[in-house]
Order: sequence, then C-alpha cells, then structure tokens
Amino acid sequence: MTTTCGIDVGASTVKCVIARSSAGRNAKRLGQRLERIRRRSPSAVVEDVVNATVAELGLTRNDLAYVATTGEGEFVSFRTGHFYGMTTHARGAIELEPEARGVLDVGGLHARAILMDERSKVLGYRMTSQCASGSGQFLENISRYLGCSLSEVGELSQRSTEPEAPSGICAVLAETDVINMVSRGIKTEDILKGIHLSMAGRYARLLRAAGVEGVILMTGGLAMDTGLVAALREEIESQGIPAELRTHEDSIFAGALGAALWGAFRHEKLRQRGAA
Repeated sequence: MTTTCGIDVGASTVKCVIARSSAGRNAKRLGQRLERIRRRSPSAVVEDVVNATVAELGLTRNDLAYVATTGEGEFVSFRTGHFYGMTTHARGAIELEPEARGVLDVGGLHARAILMDERSKVLGYRMTSQCASGSGQFLENISRYLGCSLSEVGELSQRSTEPEAPSGICAVLAETDVINMVSRGIKTEDILKGIHLSMAGRYARLLRAAGVEGVILMTGGLAMDTGLVAALREEIESQGIPAELRTHEDSIFAGALGAALWGAFRHEKLRQRGAA
C-alpha cells in the first residue's frame, strides 16, 4: 500500500487529500483539508494545507510516496507530478460514486461536463465559456450584494415561490439585473432561485452537449449549494435528459482525491520500470 497526496489548487480554495492505496485501487482516505486562498499567496496556502494535513496524521512529507497536483497546481515546487483536472475529477468521482458515468464540475471560474466510462477514462467533455455568470465567483458576488453568505444561498433559494431570472448570461449584465430587482422589491429568495435556474440551464445544455447520461456526480465547490442542485435537477427533467444528478458530502475534494489516486498509479508504474 502506498501513501500519496493529492493537491487541487482552484481559483479560490486549495484542497488536499492524503490516501493510501494499492496503485490507486482499494483506496483509504487518511485525511483531507480545505482552505480558502483569499488574498494570500497560493503557494503559502498550499504549504499550510499540506503541512497541517500530514501533521494531523502524524506523518511528514517524507512519508508521501508521490505528491500529485491538479487544477492550477503546476507551480507547487515539491510536487512529484501534475495531472489534468478532467482526469482527476473523473477518477475522484468514480471513487466517491462508483455508479457515476459523468461529472459536472462547477468551480470558482468555470464549469465542465465530463463523460467517462466505468474505469474513469474520459471519453468527452464540454466547458463553459469564459463568462463568469455560471461560476462560483459570480454567485459569491451576488450573495455578497444581497447580504447573505454562500452557506445560506441554497436554503434561501428553495424558499422561492416566484423566481425572477436575470435577462442575460453575461455576468456584468446579470449583476445589473440583480441591482434592479432589489430596487423593485423582489425577494432575495426569488432572486437567488432565478439565478440558480439560469445557471442550471447552462449546465444542463453543457451536459447534453457532452453526451452525459445516467448517474452524474456534481463536484467542485458549488456541489454543496442545495438550491443550485435542486434547480439543476428541475432543469435536467424539463430538458428530458436521461440523467440522475447526485452529490456527495466530499464532492469538493474529488479533484484532490483523484490526483492522489492517479499519483499512486503512476508511482507503481515507475516502480515497476525501475525494477525491470
């Protein structure tokens, strides 16, 4: 069994997972940690997260056979290797939800739909454009303006009875629409549900374009937004997509988990080559 570390550096958070596995199989997660970057140096946040995670386990970095990064983690000086985000989210999703054959990864700056097989091999994908209106950062900006925290957004959205959607998908115009809605006395919950439905419409089209069907695991930070998940389930049904959207309590760690497992697989391959 090999102990490896996966580090997923996103736009706003750093996630770390330490796992023990046999070449990426029969995995056991030993520890995991998440920390927001805010205005700090991403390098310093990575150092803090990894050091704290190994310390909690009574380990040191020297006990890690392979340190794998993903996302924006290519700058990490002590990494052993780097893996593309699509492959790590696919591998992490299969580990968290073995029935999944698709992933919807919604992060701080973009969303992507990933089609995969039972071995987590990526068969196809689609990503949103660079416009931020379908991202976590956009939703965070809106919630800040409305005076609520991201942790409250999901519950508020699900209270809505008359959702008011923004007129367009452009982030700047959507934020202007929200300002106008507030001035017209539209309830916060109706604004949030309208935004969730708008975002969900984009994600559902993304899933259709990628050909994703069956069980889909939602990963990334917005997988914990219960209002967005509910809106997307509505949209999937209304568009007639033959899919079941699921989430997991550790969905946000999917990329880091996948990186740790791919790291274990690569470590074993390198070991075999060295022994040959």
